[in-house]
Amino acid sequence: MTSELVPVDVPRPMSRADELRAVKDAEARDVRSMDLPTLAKLVESLGERPFRAKQLFKWIHPRGVRSFEEMTDLSKAFRAKLAENATISSITIDTREIARDGTRKYAFRTGRGDVIESVFIPDASAEGRNTLCISSQVGCAIDCKFCLTGTLGLRRNLTAGEIAEQLTRVKQDTGDLGVQNIVMMGMGEPLHNYDNLIKSLDMFTMEEGHGMSSRRITVSTAGLAPRIPRLGHDTKVNLAVSLNATTDEVRDRIMPINKRYNIKTLLDACKEFPLPERRRITFEYVMLDGVNDTIEDARRLVGLLHGFRCKVNLIPYNAHPRSEYKSPSKATVDQFQRYLINHDMSAFVRTSRGEDISAACGMLGVEADKVARA
Repeated sequence: MTSELVPVDVPRPMSRADELRAVKDAEARDVRSMDLPTLAKLVESLGERPFRAKQLFKWIHPRGVRSFEEMTDLSKAFRAKLAENATISSITIDTREIARDGTRKYAFRTGRGDVIESVFIPDASAEGRNTLCISSQVGCAIDCKFCLTGTLGLRRNLTAGEIAEQLTRVKQDTGDLGVQNIVMMGMGEPLHNYDNLIKSLDMFTMEEGHGMSSRRITVSTAGLAPRIPRLGHDTKVNLAVSLNATTDEVRDRIMPINKRYNIKTLLDACKEFPLPERRRITFEYVMLDGVNDTIEDARRLVGLLHGFRCKVNLIPYNAHPRSEYKSPSKATVDQFQRYLINHDMSAFVRTSRGEDISAACGMLGVEADKVARA
């Protein structure tokens, strides 16, 4: 007796291209990442009046619902149609750590399993202007040699919804404390994820969104020069630039992006940034012991920034085990700051917050790295 082999259809594993296509299709259906015009098109395609898009936008962003069923002022029939034709992505708080100084670090898990981090920095002053530091990417491709996030490499861009939802969830968690300022200085290079950045900024500022003033939002870049003027034309947010060196030789070494866009190219782009009246560009300067912290560096910095309407934030380096760099002494930082002030520059030493929970500048990415290594 002979047996006959019957062919069995075995599902073929998805190719990388098919996986990317599936992810893109899923993102296209996600209402949390849709801008208002796209939401309006979706609403009209489902036979509803355009004003419903604004209702959706409010439910998704300031109210932060996770399902269409929670949108109680929409008819059940409309909610059913939305559920058939769209999705709502969501991030969740994986861990929340509170530092001795009150700083909170959030590790958010995305719907795709990635982990990103945000930092809530409370302000103890009379103004009480609390700040949220938001991530724009999982990891970072810029590879600044002093930054922990840079050691992760770039895993992927965050969607506009994932960027904006960090604000929604932190506002829910902090309650009456609130968030008055946003700095796009978390994981990733915001200008590298430009389109999603711009959409998320609209979610922050639109009346139907979080209704924040653009004056309260700062976007930081490590030096993606061609997109700096474009940012100023597309938005009215503040600009911060991570300069961190006064010569190309040093900046090439600590920030490889300088080999593509050197200091002159970067500063020329900053000159083209359409700076609103009574605003200044912030130049961030991470001080590394024995690398960029001499009086000669201070003298060159004064020369480089001559004519700019700007301020300088001096950031003593936050050391971590994966970096060879060290923080300069307080005396060195004070001397550097004094030189700048004596030469008519606005210079501030930015006090590190949340160091005991790895929430300080350049230290984000610990939780993401744990997930990657698991």
